[in-house]
Amino acid sequence: MHDRSGLRTLVVGGSRGLGRGVAIAFHEAGADVVVVARSAEPLAALAAAHPGIGTEIADATDDGSATRLIDRCRPNVLILAAGATPVMAQLQNLGWDAFSTNWHSDVKIAFTWLRAALSAPLPPGSRIVVFGSGAALDGSPLSGGYAGAKATQRFLAEYGQQWSDRDGLRITVTTVMPRMTPHGDVGRAGIRAYARLRGQSEEEFVENSGALLTRQIAGSAVVDLVRTDSSALARAYLLTAGGCAPVG
Repeated sequence: MHDRSGLRTLVVGGSRGLGRGVAIAFHEAGADVVVVARSAEPLAALAAAHPGIGTEIADATDDGSATRLIDRCRPNVLILAAGATPVMAQLQNLGWDAFSTNWHSDVKIAFTWLRAALSAPLPPGSRIVVFGSGAALDGSPLSGGYAGAKATQRFLAEYGQQWSDRDGLRITVTTVMPRMTPHGDVGRAGIRAYARLRGQSEEEFVENSGALLTRQIAGSAVVDLVRTDSSALARAYLLTAGGCAPVG
């Protein structure tokens, strides 16, 4: 996909955080962009700041919404960046409902939209990018089931790729796993929790974290991934301030 001007891009969870950066980057690259989110206010703010970006209010975990929006928008780029902020606490202080928050949101979103995209199916040559987390590689002892949920998203992306290959759909599915950053709700929650655990202020924690991933870096990196020939892509990438690095 070297010509980005012909892209029809659907960004699920693109009204805030890194997803917003991705939506803006595709829009600025000349793609037709529609952003899906649950809340009207951040969608309206995005559309006002970036005229030409389309918006849809929908629950990303809803099967019907995924099927309807894929059928209506006919994207050839699908970005899955939506998810819930985990409940931050030690394991012994969590109940099952709090622990499993991201299984009922992040995992369900990946499952729902991948299933809808493969069933439609998306046009040959389409790209799907699933936003996981660096926590899937390292764990995150203060965020309950979050790391496991993000690891499962990566598995789902790989399963989607396998079925696309088997059925000759020519859809490429890639996982990107961002490092923790203050430029999103999940990252800010993690920074607060881990700073408290270490007896640091949030500012000290961030200063000690080195170069930070920003919305702009995330957006540019994902546009570059979609621009890359599918034969040259890895299945998964770690996303940091330096961009995307393949993960084996």
